[in-house]
Amino acid sequence: MEILACPKCQRNEIVKSGVIKDRQRYLCKKCNYYFTVNKIGKKIDNYYVTKALQLYLEGLSFREIERILGVSHVTVSNWIKEFKVKKPSHADYHPTYKIYSHLELVEFLKNKEQLSGAGMIITELGDKFMLIKWERFKD
Repeated sequence: MEILACPKCQRNEIVKSGVIKDRQRYLCKKCNYYFTVNKIGKKIDNYYVTKALQLYLEGLSFREIERILGVSHVTVSNWIKEFKVKKPSHADYHPTYKIYSHLELVEFLKNKEQLSGAGMIITELGDKFMLIKWERFKD
């Protein structure tokens, strides 16, 4: 038998108290709190949360992050709000990004002409690498 604990006071002095929408309802005898067993939902790994926040801070839009990580842009927006992340203003430049395999990244980095005059960051993205590059807008 599964031992449950009250989500409010964390005590395990609970009793069954009916069924609601095909889910067992419980009552905590200590704090009189009614609750049901939590649904087992889809949990997103913290790795993706961290990557989404990093990419947002680098200037990528919610939808760009969605395409890269495969996580809904609404979820990304909710994480930004939850962690109170503020994007710095980047009025004079815009980031571009590209995903590379290890060998493709090595080849890209060999060409010094592509590296001058821009800022860039390389971040791991599963078994690939993302290169984010900033170039100033030209007048």
